[in-house]
Amino acid sequence: MSYASRSGPLECVIVGGGIHGTYLLQRLLEDAGLDREAVTIVDPHERLLDSFRRKARACEMTELRSTFVHHVGTEPFGLEDFAEARGRTDELLPTPGYPRRPSLSLFLDYADYVIDGNDLAALHRQASVETIRPTASDRDDGLVLETSDGPIRTRHAVLAIGHGGRYRRPDWAEGVDGVTHVWDEFDPDARVDETVVVGGGITACQLATCLAEREAVTVLSRHPVERAVTEADPRWINWNHIESHLHRHPSGSRARYETVGAARNDATVPPYLHDRLEAAVDRGDLAVRRGDIGSARTVDGTVRLLLADGGCLVADRVVLATGFAPVFEHPFVERVARNLDLERGYRGMAVLEDETLAWRRIDGGRSRLFVTGALAAGTVGPLAGNVAGARRSADRIAATLETEGDGLEAVSAGEETAGPEPSA
Repeated sequence: MSYASRSGPLECVIVGGGIHGTYLLQRLLEDAGLDREAVTIVDPHERLLDSFRRKARACEMTELRSTFVHHVGTEPFGLEDFAEARGRTDELLPTPGYPRRPSLSLFLDYADYVIDGNDLAALHRQASVETIRPTASDRDDGLVLETSDGPIRTRHAVLAIGHGGRYRRPDWAEGVDGVTHVWDEFDPDARVDETVVVGGGITACQLATCLAEREAVTVLSRHPVERAVTEADPRWINWNHIESHLHRHPSGSRARYETVGAARNDATVPPYLHDRLEAAVDRGDLAVRRGDIGSARTVDGTVRLLLADGGCLVADRVVLATGFAPVFEHPFVERVARNLDLERGYRGMAVLEDETLAWRRIDGGRSRLFVTGALAAGTVGPLAGNVAGARRSADRIAATLETEGDGLEAVSAGEETAGPEPSA
């Protein structure tokens, strides 16, 4: 049964077809016991994980920072088994003192294997979600997703939007030709003589070391390039650690926000990439410079960066690897929170129920909207946006919908004759 032929609301709609949304979809089918015709995943791209693939290609990623047990499948050792069965264990890459990591090609091939094997593409509705609002009906407190393909009625929804496609752009870069963001307008196949990569984290260094094989590259960072194996202490993967170190503070509080920030190894580079960067510098293929940019302008087809210390850098192009804009401030998040009367915390944090990841309403009640990914950092912790965070979030969301689904079976029979929700 397709959504178009379904007269009543869906049980759950996932907004976002990235790693979090794709993984959660499987957990809802396997653990929450939802029927395939009762769920869908809405994403504007042609296929699931498209945004992740594009970002990986843009920065010329070749391997993942996370371990081989973190992937889109529900079996922890599924990727390892996949590699062994196909003679690809050489793509499980060693890291001293840390479990092996998959190559990007192995990770994506296994993701395709999972998606195809579970026919998840059939549950993907290609559309953009413009907002979410309450139903107009007095009979239930469900939701309506207003999409580019028409409204979708559902009892529950999950935001799995990552950072929402918004990237951090310094003020000096606005309106300057030749300055692009690595995940936006940047064309990795374009050939130039000299590039400046702005940023000092994993994306900047990954891109710079690859570009340095064919052109002159300078990495410009405000801070020294620092090494860290993971993006946070691995103990943050476990709910016990999260509960004892994060949930002791009030939900949405400044204390939670600062605890998460302090625990993240932001703008750090894993040892394997740091070694590659240093080797490129030693060979003279790449330069690393520290400094703040005061202004930028285009002169005769080149970009001139004027530094705060009085220095100047000139390049054919400048690529920003400056990270994401805060998802808490995303206009879509603002609209949804306003429409559903959802509670916001310090700096716009989503105030969630720790036990369920449901977004709380201003009146203190539980809404029917759940959150996974970076938007859930105040509850899931510093690894919320990572693959490990997808697993932890799905644990609680699937368990909650399984429980609520049991109580809704009797109600659903009476709603089969309900007409479609009118568009707002």
